[in-house]
Amino acid sequence: MKGKNCVVTGGNSGIGYETARALAQAGANVKIVSRNPEKAEAAVKSIRAKAPDTHIDYVLADLSAQKNIYNAAQDVLKDFNTIDILVNNAGAWFSKLELTEDGVERQFAVNHLAYFLFTKELMGGLAASDDGRIICVGSDSHFHGKIHFNDVSLRSNYHGLRAYAQSKLANVMFVYELDRRLKEKRLENIDVNCVQPGRVNTDIGLKHTISFHSLAWRIRRLGGLSPAAGAATSIYLATENEVQGLSGKYWDKCRPKPSSPGSYIEEDARRLWEISESLCGIEDYFEGLSSV
Repeated sequence: MKGKNCVVTGGNSGIGYETARALAQAGANVKIVSRNPEKAEAAVKSIRAKAPDTHIDYVLADLSAQKNIYNAAQDVLKDFNTIDILVNNAGAWFSKLELTEDGVERQFAVNHLAYFLFTKELMGGLAASDDGRIICVGSDSHFHGKIHFNDVSLRSNYHGLRAYAQSKLANVMFVYELDRRLKEKRLENIDVNCVQPGRVNTDIGLKHTISFHSLAWRIRRLGGLSPAAGAATSIYLATENEVQGLSGKYWDKCRPKPSSPGSYIEEDARRLWEISESLCGIEDYFEGLSSV
């Protein structure tokens, strides 16, 4: 990993922090993406203390806003002409319906569209790598998910769990469809995989929730995995030579496993892709990239 360029969204805490820390300690150049400057600065200082010889820095971005995603990608590319590892890790959970400044339900925006758009904006850097790897942190919650194609923001029937499960199903479907399209473009130097981290003891269910949901999360996470354990599969996919060339899979405990039956419906994945492009104002996801 020495000298490789890595980007980790949500790298200031939890699974993202442990992923960034492990990559930095392995000798990689790491940029974490965080919306909180104080937490980002604290995370960078902590990681530098553990890995003083590495290069680690942060980029500020609230990934719910598409303009911030564009700006964050440009900031990354100023320093990294080549991107070897992109870990789409940042996620959110909201009890109540909230719309972003782009008019999209916030969980769908942060948990799915941010993965979709940030990956697109960094695709040139990934294509420049001999061994580009995209890792998207998903969840087994997707087994309960359904894509509400006619109302992805769930304006007419919102529930936090329904929105979260939809966004996590979107993660898996995005990975599978991106893998197909990368192969069509003959960009086979880029692997993309989705990770199930397990039930991890993090604060995701405490930040934007009503008191009942916050209490339920506190109970649910009791006995959960440590963030370091939850990050293990992401770190494995980022660092191990043996997984090079393995792409378009759903991983749990460092092994691929089947995802939900609905996640394999290619027609639905194409439809989700088209909706995502429309919501992000994208005409050509691979613009400027020529097939190799």
